[in-house]
Amino acid sequence: MLRAPLTLAVLLGSGLAAAQSLPPQELAQKSDCMACHGMVQKQIGPGFAQIAARYRGDADAPTRLAGKIRNGSVGAWGRVIMPRHPQLTDAETLALARWVLSQPSP
Repeated sequence: MLRAPLTLAVLLGSGLAAAQSLPPQELAQKSDCMACHGMVQKQIGPGFAQIAARYRGDADAPTRLAGKIRNGSVGAWGRVIMPRHPQLTDAETLALARWVLSQPSP
């Protein structure tokens, strides 16, 4: 009988945390994303528009990119290392990935 109230509390708590999260563009600016990625052109890593162009039409891209944001990656764009971002929640990484993928082609 305690399961329903406990489940409700967990769901409400997770919704509250998601509601307090920043919009993706602001999250990208406040985290270290903009230190390596430009909006259009490559800096250290590819520009967001370049990433969007590469993965356009790939239905699995948001989930895969969210995983790369969270866990890091190397080799997708040459030898550049994408560092891990474990401080971001799954919801934040998915929102960032969807925002990146929404950028217009360069």
